Amino acid sequence: MWACGQVPTTREGETPPSLGDQVRLALDNLELTLRNAGGGLNTLLKITVFIADLDDFDEYNTAYLSRLSKVRLPPRTTVQVARFRGSKLIEIDAVAAVSAIAD
Repeated sequence: MWACGQVPTTREGETPPSLGDQVRLALDNLELTLRNAGGGLNTLLKITVFIADLDDFDEYNTAYLSRLSKVRLPPRTTVQVARFRGSKLIEIDAVAAVSAIAD
């Protein structure tokens, strides 16, 4: 399964101000997407992270490793991009192995 465009937005449409909180929320949203497809964070095969500023890598990496501390870390690519919409600082794409896609 390909989980594209996982962003740090709540169901209410809000985005937290800090990068660390955005990383955790984007990964929460990714986990929900994977669970809805019959998988979970433990089924991740690869993650691509788009970040607004690589100078913030340490804050991003700390939150990333903390949120994924209970699973085998998948290979990861991190790329700096420009011009996210609104206050978003991060977006995540992932590939995961799931046995069946839920209806």
